[in-house]
Amino acid sequence: MRILKPLTVLMLAFALAACAGGPNKKSTGEYVDDAVIATKVKTALARDDRVSAFDVEVEVFKGVVQLSGFVNSEAQIAAAEELAADVKGVIDVKNRLDIRGR
Repeated sequence: MRILKPLTVLMLAFALAACAGGPNKKSTGEYVDDAVIATKVKTALARDDRVSAFDVEVEVFKGVVQLSGFVNSEAQIAAAEELAADVKGVIDVKNRLDIRGR
């Protein structure tokens, strides 16, 4: 019985460590938060007439949104960035959108 308690504590410590994030890895909570942010950004893009949500790829890592893909104009690039930045929880927007044919 003496070994059972320390073993249980050790197992709990490993389980909690597995849920923790690091500089290059997300915790479970961060993963869920980022998924929610990505969904909200895609929804904002889909509801706006200025940008086609199908043209914009949205990735989120620890609240930082990266937009990528090809759109038709500089105005669409600016609109997509503005829409993403307005979503609650977004820390920063990395806009990697480019104009088709450029």
